[in-house]
Amino acid sequence: MSILQYGFMQRAFLVGILLAVITPCIGITIVLKRMSMIGDALSHSSLAGVVLGLILGVNPVAGAVVMCIVAALGIEAIRKKIPRYSEVAISIVMSAGIGLAGVLSGFVENGASLNSFLFGSIVSISEGELVLVVVISVLVLAAVLFFYRELFYIGFDENAARISGVSVRNINFLFTILTALTVSIASRTVGTLIVSSMLVVPVACGMQMAKSYKGTLICAIIVAVCTTIAGLFLSYYAGLKPGGMIVLLEVAWFVVVMTVKSFNK
Repeated sequence: MSILQYGFMQRAFLVGILLAVITPCIGITIVLKRMSMIGDALSHSSLAGVVLGLILGVNPVAGAVVMCIVAALGIEAIRKKIPRYSEVAISIVMSAGIGLAGVLSGFVENGASLNSFLFGSIVSISEGELVLVVVISVLVLAAVLFFYRELFYIGFDENAARISGVSVRNINFLFTILTALTVSIASRTVGTLIVSSMLVVPVACGMQMAKSYKGTLICAIIVAVCTTIAGLFLSYYAGLKPGGMIVLLEVAWFVVVMTVKSFNK
């Protein structure tokens, strides 16, 4: 357990476990609403915020948070204008995020800083960024627990939720903000290119392992926490990228679960 003697690995484990808890909480609603690509759209938008932060000399994570919120609100606004083609909103915002990040990246002098956000750098989390992750994680988890029933309803059927007395518009707005906050801090740790995998893959595993909403969420969190811890250990001792290792373990878990289920039929 010499791995835990180092402060940077202690921060990495804390941040990783926090993200492993909150990403499935947001991811399950994303999957149920059939908006799995929103993670990609917001992560690419967060990259534009990172680049802007590097150019202006401010904290890149703060820039990612702001840009993610703007992008998420943009997606929600476009979805309301063209509700029959809501997936188009995600593509438009993703294209804008990629384009803006591409243009602004030409003004970044330190390419290494930008590269750390592309593939994640959980082991280089500073104490200030750790505090930001803890605060946002607590806010997201508290909101998910408090609005558990409402998120459950809008995930399955917004019309039924509206009939049941749920303020769908307000809950969708809250969910949009929570998703933006989660993606922005996850982009710093696992990377903008694979952050959407952490939102979707554990939930996909949970859906194969449980039959209820609550059971799926619990299983998804267990998968995310276990693969995060295992991924950090493997990456430390094998000298691999932690973000990529975590996602590969999640995908491997999904493949194993699907294989076992196919043999049991």
